Amino acid sequence: MFNFTSLIFTVMRSLVGLPIAATFLGFLCPISLIFADSPAAPLGPETNPLWLRYPAISPDGKTIAFSFRGHIFTVPTAGGTAIPLTAGPAHDTIPVWSPDSKLLAFASDRYGHYDVFLVNSQGGATRRLTTYSTDAIPTGFTMDSQRVLFNAYRMNSAQSALFPLPIFPQLYKVSIEEGRTPEMILTTPALNAHYNKAGNQILYEDLKGYENLWRKHETFSVAHDIWIYDAKSGEHKKLSSFQGENRNPVWSPDENAVYYLTKKSGSFNVWKIPLKGSQPGDSEQITKFEKNPIRFLTASNNGDLCFGFDGEIYTLTSGSQQPQKVNIQIRLTNSEAATQIKGFTDSATEMALSPNGKEIAFVVRGDVYVASVEHGDTKRITNTQSQERNVSFSPDGRRLVFAAEYNKPWALYEASIVQPKKKEPYFFNSTVIDIHPLLENDQENFQPNYSPDGKEVAYLENRTTLKVINLETKQTRLILPGDFNYSYTDGEVVRLVTRRKMVLGQFS
Repeated sequence: MFNFTSLIFTVMRSLVGLPIAATFLGFLCPISLIFADSPAAPLGPETNPLWLRYPAISPDGKTIAFSFRGHIFTVPTAGGTAIPLTAGPAHDTIPVWSPDSKLLAFASDRYGHYDVFLVNSQGGATRRLTTYSTDAIPTGFTMDSQRVLFNAYRMNSAQSALFPLPIFPQLYKVSIEEGRTPEMILTTPALNAHYNKAGNQILYEDLKGYENLWRKHETFSVAHDIWIYDAKSGEHKKLSSFQGENRNPVWSPDENAVYYLTKKSGSFNVWKIPLKGSQPGDSEQITKFEKNPIRFLTASNNGDLCFGFDGEIYTLTSGSQQPQKVNIQIRLTNSEAATQIKGFTDSATEMALSPNGKEIAFVVRGDVYVASVEHGDTKRITNTQSQERNVSFSPDGRRLVFAAEYNKPWALYEASIVQPKKKEPYFFNSTVIDIHPLLENDQENFQPNYSPDGKEVAYLENRTTLKVINLETKQTRLILPGDFNYSYTDGEVVRLVTRRKMVLGQFS
């Protein structure tokens, strides 16, 4: 059961290209929970906390940097108490080491988009290296520790065959001195890029198309591969041969081999490819974790490996066959207030205007709200731990349909005003809202929309199949099979170029 929070949203204008401003009062604990007799959690450091992300072992093998709760920490490779290097409300993530183990570059959104920042590995002031209006994500350093490599979408090449989208970044390097102009290295995506010791080759992971980087067990044409770029000849050589995902390449100490993550073994594990005298497919499995994938592979100069598994950090020392978990303590307290007032001027992920133009429904932080366009009075419709989206008004404005994931695959739900229209004509000042399921099954159901008479709802099943459900009988019928559509991302369906069976009414 969820406790409804106090909420004030001020909607400045209506849907048609106009901004909204909002003030939100965060979740409040029920009084019964505050004074419950259950024992309080013990005070003290967090021992072996979960979801330590982007671990990176230093080149000298002595220290591991990682991201936790939006801050950058370092901890001895043997484990122990982690030291925070950053603080404040910004989200700091993806630390990468300089070859001399003295500096750390990381991404931070303290100015809006992610920029590359620099900090001494012992702590102290930070230095901003990039100021562009798109995200910049660091991947490594040049071997003299004087420049940071980073990915960003800035200037696409006119000769590139890739569609000009921000998902296809270019590779740049920028001086560690503040205020310097970045220099482009590659116009094509090169994720997790690392120079070799001579500085004439770059090991990287490609990016061919849109995909969810965290989705498991996918094998498809845009899966990532491992490449080497020769800076002198300009040639690119593909190293990986597995048709599924290949990620996070790192050099071996002698640079005669490459360690990387691949799903060749079912889930992401560490594998090794020899670079000399090898044939396609000549790779050796190093780790044999099951069920959960390994993430964030890095290596030290002596060949010690470091990676994340199941929310924790592991190392595999050179010559060893058994990975070891790094036991970590976090002594940083959370200084944020439990209840906060926050303003949202651009955080609505989607909006829908009511048929009479007097209300606007929108989604903020995964919950549905409805506000009066004229007065700004706002009603919170949903208050759950799950995400709601794809909100749409019924023709009479008395109902809302949306998609949600309540311990099931994505399903369709309807919110309706309980009181008669004469007493409560609008959502924003209604007293009781009834939320009930329209369609719950084993399929992924998205993008619901009412028919003009409000008696049916059209929706997408499994992202590509167009169906309609009758709200009275609950019967569904097929309108357009899924093989006529292709979904690049949730919320967008592109119809394939075909004329077969596209006669109007063919599937009604």
